[in-house]
Amino acid sequence: MLLSLQGHSMGRIVLTLGQLFLAINILALLWRVGLFLRYRPCESCADDELPRCSVVVPAYNEGRQVLETLRSLAASDYPADRLSIVAVDDGSVDDTWQWIRLAAEELPALVTPVRLPTNRGKRQALHEGFKQSSGDVLVTVDSDSTVEAQTLRRLVSPFVRNPQVGAVAGNVRVLNRRAGIIPKMLDVVFLFSFDFIRAGQSVVNAVMCTPGALSAYRRDILSRVLDEWLRQTFCGRPAAIGEDRAMTNLILREGYHVVFQQDAMVYTTVPTRYRNLCRMFLRWARSNVRETIVMSTFVFRRFRKGSMIGARINLLLQWMGLTKSQMALLLTAACLAVHPAIIGINCLFSIALASNLIAGLYAWRCRSSDALWGYAYGLFWCVALTWITPYALLTPHRSAWLTRQKRPVPQTCWLRRLPKSRFPEKLRLGLHA
Repeated sequence: MLLSLQGHSMGRIVLTLGQLFLAINILALLWRVGLFLRYRPCESCADDELPRCSVVVPAYNEGRQVLETLRSLAASDYPADRLSIVAVDDGSVDDTWQWIRLAAEELPALVTPVRLPTNRGKRQALHEGFKQSSGDVLVTVDSDSTVEAQTLRRLVSPFVRNPQVGAVAGNVRVLNRRAGIIPKMLDVVFLFSFDFIRAGQSVVNAVMCTPGALSAYRRDILSRVLDEWLRQTFCGRPAAIGEDRAMTNLILREGYHVVFQQDAMVYTTVPTRYRNLCRMFLRWARSNVRETIVMSTFVFRRFRKGSMIGARINLLLQWMGLTKSQMALLLTAACLAVHPAIIGINCLFSIALASNLIAGLYAWRCRSSDALWGYAYGLFWCVALTWITPYALLTPHRSAWLTRQKRPVPQTCWLRRLPKSRFPEKLRLGLHA
């Protein structure tokens, strides 16, 4: 009898909390849908309106892909006399430096090669690239990514249209989408993360993370916070992860807008194996925990002119994602132990329901049956990835990069034997075709 009463009481508590979480989720969804419907990308500028732009590409153990990245940037329709590219080899132990040298030979008027003698981390590599650059707008592009011809023009245009814009986030999609199941799922999820979440954040001028794969910053603002960003610590240790989210926080704290440019596309390489995916997500999750704490220190003060309510609501939603979701996970695990069949069926129904928005948005945007991978990702997340955020909450002080560690390879003179590039002569001279 006592056990029956305890079970009944526990059931009522779970039901009440479930109803509360459902109400919060519905309100959050309505807020985000409302912002999403209001979003419009900034109109692109004409050639004579565009400022000088420097693109910084940090590379570590990237191999040949860095050459493809630099070529895609050189093929941009951005005015050649206002564009420069700084490629920084962060002490790679593979042949990355040779590929950067080849790009510099093909594009001598565009690409400046820089080599760090030892691996210092992405933040240090970016800092070196910023110092070597001369543009009024500084763009960062990951070395495993490629951009469309119109990307740089579109990415830079918000700075021209609005002097209050301090940073712009590009739109990231998956480059190796056909390399396996994981990239296919991530392509659907990335579209939701950018075209829905960041688009909504952009409406209130407070995108919370400018992605390393493609972002742009107004130089004079970046210069004010550069030293602080470079020397950032967490729990007394140098911060070696989350450089993109950290820079975004500093730009917001300075009182400037951070927006999303939906049509500025970049395609980036993602992990194809579960272990590497977990490492990437864990790095992102730890950065999210750290920088959510940092953002909380200034966002409830008068940190800028104009409306701040949207930024504050989005931060509260971020905190609820870090806390409420973990409480819901614990309750679900407890209920599964007591009623595995009933709770299991309810969990599957909830996963399908939550995946509808992700899959539906992809189907609407891309008109593709690949949207069904959104449902696969929902199940995959619940079965194999739910541990990521709780573990990140327990270990936010750790800063290991976790990826791209390679053994040194012999240096050869293969570069001398390479045939002339098939790249157009105009591009090799640094002029866009």
